Amino acid sequence: MLKTKFIKKGEDIIDRRLDDKEIHLLFKSKLMEGIIIELEPMSGFEKTYKHKGEEAHMVLEGEIEFTIGDETFLCQEGDILWHRSDIPHTIRNPGMAHAVYLTILSPPSII
Repeated sequence: MLKTKFIKKGEDIIDRRLDDKEIHLLFKSKLMEGIIIELEPMSGFEKTYKHKGEEAHMVLEGEIEFTIGDETFLCQEGDILWHRSDIPHTIRNPGMAHAVYLTILSPPSII
């Protein structure tokens, strides 16, 4: 059983696509996974997601708009948002610049 995982910048990343968006899987265990998602300007996920668990997001570049239930949060570089995953949620980049964010999910459910 894996006890630790150390990832140096740019190493050991698995690239995938979800809803035509580039996703970089950083790690995955039985309890959680970490992914980095890149969104082009004025783009986002078309569908609303709802599943078991929790998510924490940190914006690394640009700005990301998270809609969780009836609330919308405009997050900029360095901002962090946590929410229960069983609340319907969508994510988009409302800006004119490329945006990147990190998501930690528990349990793993994206890739």
